[in-house]
This record gives sequence, structure tokens and C-alpha cells, in this order.
Amino acid sequence: MSEPPRFDRGHTDDLMSFLSASPSPYHAVANTAERLEKAGFRQVAETDAWDGTSGGKYVLRGGAIVAWYVPEGAAPHTPFRIVGAHTDSPNLRVKPLPDTGAHGWRQVAVEIYGGPLLNSWLDRDLGLAGRLTLRDGTTRLVNVDRPLLRVPQLAIHLDRSVSAEGLKLDKQRHLQPIWGLGNDVRDGDLIAFLEETAGLATGEVTGWDLMVHSVEPPAYLGRDKELVAGPRMDNLLSVHAGAAALTAVAGSGAGLPSIPVLAAFDHEENGSQSDTGADGPLLGGVLERSVFARGGSYEDKARAFAATVCLSSDTGHAVHPNYAERHDPTHHPRVNGGPILKVNVNNRYATDGSGRAVWAAACEKADVPFQSFVSNNSMPCGTTIGPITSARHGIKTVDIGVAILSMHSARELCGADDPHLLANSLVAFLEG
Repeated sequence: MSEPPRFDRGHTDDLMSFLSASPSPYHAVANTAERLEKAGFRQVAETDAWDGTSGGKYVLRGGAIVAWYVPEGAAPHTPFRIVGAHTDSPNLRVKPLPDTGAHGWRQVAVEIYGGPLLNSWLDRDLGLAGRLTLRDGTTRLVNVDRPLLRVPQLAIHLDRSVSAEGLKLDKQRHLQPIWGLGNDVRDGDLIAFLEETAGLATGEVTGWDLMVHSVEPPAYLGRDKELVAGPRMDNLLSVHAGAAALTAVAGSGAGLPSIPVLAAFDHEENGSQSDTGADGPLLGGVLERSVFARGGSYEDKARAFAATVCLSSDTGHAVHPNYAERHDPTHHPRVNGGPILKVNVNNRYATDGSGRAVWAAACEKADVPFQSFVSNNSMPCGTTIGPITSARHGIKTVDIGVAILSMHSARELCGADDPHLLANSLVAFLEG
């Protein structure tokens, strides 16, 4: 019996590669699936009958993935240990009629997805990525990972008050990126360009889910390179750590008392209410079918769920040196201080005292320090998939994550050690 590998700074190097390769939720789940396949997992189709054999399996649905590992001899009522995360990030997404422009500029019509820091998308070289749906119903990933688009800011000479009064952006008028010149804006130009880029025939694409992304790659930052700047850490950092922990546990040969699961959902940033969101039926359906495939009954499913624990892993707020008054005065999570435990007594986070004990035990086992986070009482608190998972499935859920700065920016900032500290704690948790 071998011990799962402990992650180090090399995990953070790999995270940076994962972020670069995952400009959309669809790319993120495809890259996660590829890593699972290399670890011996196999994809199962939702339309097929499932068997109860042991080993690693996963389901793909749009921008979501659920993966699990059934140990040898697992009973139908064996509980689950779940790491929950989400694949989507706030950004600008292409509208159904994308081709627009004015005054000799060719532009792409975009809609605001989630709650991005809008100013962070200004004057930044942007690519375009996502999913194309073809006439035969199949899909094709596309990624134009080069400077293609730009949302230009108004020059200060034409807005003298901007520095004193702050930047004011109209979401409809001021966020439409440019991508070329010309007075003749032709319907279908953008999709025709993407068809050519993807090697598809003209007119083959009949649907699309496209979004912009910064083409600047992740990078170490600081005098001692103790920080990492990059896109979509909220929340691909957790997806990456969860996949790494799941494959480590599955490959360890350890006798597991529970079934480790990774559930990475889409649409967390706009409420999770979709067939691929945490408030949809995906997770519950997968867990139930796993129980039934092993010969279980409704009673076995109820027993398994009653003993199941989920860690909802999402990024949180590190104390900001320039805005420390916005944080709770006695809770100041710091980067590279270890993952954070999120608490909110109004159930914006799902953590309670018994959940804290589960998390503390995992961190102690992994020899990983952890910090606590609560919001300033004078400010509204964000939320995660944690309360949704807990309420929808009756599963004990604990909210945790990595503390970052610039959350919801096109480019966020974390400590270089926190990603592998999180991964090590997730290994200990999944081991049960």
C-alpha cells in the first residue's frame, strides 16, 4: 500500500498550465477529463446503463464534470466524500447576433456574465474561446488564444473627471470590444472566422457558447516569486486541486472507507440554476445511480447520503493591504497562510461547528495550516455552491477555499504555496 503523493510547488506550476489551457468551462472539463483518463478513469454516458464495478468513472455534461472512484468491496450504502467546485468565471460572453460596429470600427456584441470587475477588461488583449455546436448536433471546442479583441478605455482628455470621481461604465455602451476596421458590418462574419479557425466548412456552425479571455499567461510575481497572477483562479484553482487530489487518492491503493468524488459545476456565478449547475439534478443523479448500480436500494442511498460530507471549495478574500477596513477586524486571511474555512451564520456559507471539525481533522492529517474567514458585519456576504448542495441533497457541507486578491478580475492574485496546500488537504479529506 503506497501513500498518495504530497504536492509541492510543482503543483502550482501545473495549475498555471491548466489555467492557460482552460479559457472556458468547456475547456476546463475537457482538460480535467484528460487528466482523469491518464489516471485510469473512464467516461460513462448518462444514456447508458451503469454497472457497479470498482474503479474510477466520470460523467461530462456541458461545462460540468462529476468524477468518482469506487474502491474494491464498496457496499451500496458506502458514503461519499465530495469536493465541490465550479468551472465558470465572470467575463464577457458573445450575444446571439455578434456582429456589430460603428464609425468604421468592427465590434463584437457581448453580454455581461456574472459579476466581473468591468474595469479589469479594459485595454487588455483578449482572445475568444468556447463551444461551437454543429448541424449534426456535435460540438467542437474553439480557442483563439491570441490578441483578437480589445475594449478600449476613453482617453483622459475626453473624461477629465475620471481620476477624481471614478470610472463609470455603462454595461451596454462601453463594454463592446473592437476586432477590426470597416464600415460594412456583415452578419455572420465572426462565426465564419471561427469556422475557418476550427477547420470547419462555412455554415456548419448553428450554435455557439463563446466568451472572451485575457491572453496574458499566468506568471509568478514578486521579489521571491511567492505570488501567482493569472485568470480564472475563481474557481479553476479548486477544480485543478480537486482533480489532482482525486487521482492521487485513486492511485494510492489505499483502502478507502468512502467513495471520493469531484463535482465541478457550471453557472455558479449566476445562481447555479441550470442542468449543469449545483442547483440542478446532476450531482444527486450521479450519486444515486452509483448506489443503484452497486445493487443498492433507496434505503442504501439514504444511508449513504446521511454519512456523506462535501467540501465546497471556492476562492475567498485575502486581507487587502489598501482596504483592510473592508474586512472583519479580527479575521484577516493572508496568502500563503493555508486554505481558509468560510463561516456565515446566515447560511451564505454552509459551514457549522461539526463541519469545522471535519475540516480541521483533514488539515491536521495533511499537516496543512488553515485560516478562518467571516465577512465584515457591515457588508453583504457572498455565497457559493455550499448552501445549495447542503439543502438540495441533505449532505453535510463545509465551505473552504484559497484566499486571493482581485476576485472577479480578468486577472487574479494568489499565494504560490496555497494551491498545493489546498490539494494536500483535499487528499486527506478524500481519504476519509
